[in-house]
Amino acid sequence: MSVHRGSAILGVGAYRPARIVGNDEISGTIDSSDEWIRRRSGIVTRRFAGPEETVVTMAAEAARKAAAQAGTDPRDLDVVLLATMSLLRQSPPGAPQVAELIGARPAAGMDLNAACSGFSYALAVADGLVRAGARRVAVIGSERMSDLIDSTDRSTAFLFGDGAGAVVVGAADTPGIGPVVWGSDGSRHHLIAHDHAWGAGDTHPYMRMAGPEVFRWATEAVPDISRRALAAARTEPHELAAFIPHQANLRIVEAAARSLALPAHTAVARDVVQSGNTSAASIPLAMEALLARGEAGSGGRALLAGFGAGLTYAAQVVTLP
Repeated sequence: MSVHRGSAILGVGAYRPARIVGNDEISGTIDSSDEWIRRRSGIVTRRFAGPEETVVTMAAEAARKAAAQAGTDPRDLDVVLLATMSLLRQSPPGAPQVAELIGARPAAGMDLNAACSGFSYALAVADGLVRAGARRVAVIGSERMSDLIDSTDRSTAFLFGDGAGAVVVGAADTPGIGPVVWGSDGSRHHLIAHDHAWGAGDTHPYMRMAGPEVFRWATEAVPDISRRALAAARTEPHELAAFIPHQANLRIVEAAARSLALPAHTAVARDVVQSGNTSAASIPLAMEALLARGEAGSGGRALLAGFGAGLTYAAQVVTLP
């Protein structure tokens, strides 16, 4: 294999489950209201997957669309990376199954769990793989967060949704994926975590979150890693066509955009309003939505920023496909 100077995102695809769930359907089980949910999170709707819409099948649909947009035959994919935290079966990994479904066999397949930072982590891995000689790499974020959430939990039940987003990364003479700025803080792992391990209790483990503490951390961490990623990519805020952070909460998105003093022409992703928090799927879903609506054009620079359980975080500047 030849070594490449750089990599770029060649295509993007998305899969959104058919079922749309409004706030009124959620609020009854958590003694809340549509107004309270909108005020706390900005979320109006989210998608919940049906029985046949699994982490793997949703990932495959998003990857097919990304490959088609990239003009890539799935047989030319050397690696399939699946970022997810909601694949309930720990073994086997999901990525090889995705590769089989899209016709990418015998591509290497690997799952990556960095929670809501998963897509940004996987994108950095794909960049390294392509630089090392891989022809094409599919990077997918796919989540069925509805499987992990207690519908009576007032701190999490209204936040999360399901879906999948994907990109295809390939070689580029001019690098289109900037240096990643990433890290973790394991001392605060308990702030977003399952309430017990699988098999350790009599009930299904659910994800719990210390909402106020996570909000305070995110509103500090996102602007910090964003500025560092911009500096690493030698990019100024006014040069950005789009800001696409993890869609955790509209208040976090808006606070980060204000802190970065983004100009009016920079499109800020607000897919959380319609999709909720889809963890590792949220950045590619939001990217696809911005491009589909024409709010950000092909060839523009976008700042991506992931953050979540672990605690993990990652950011990079990319050129939009």
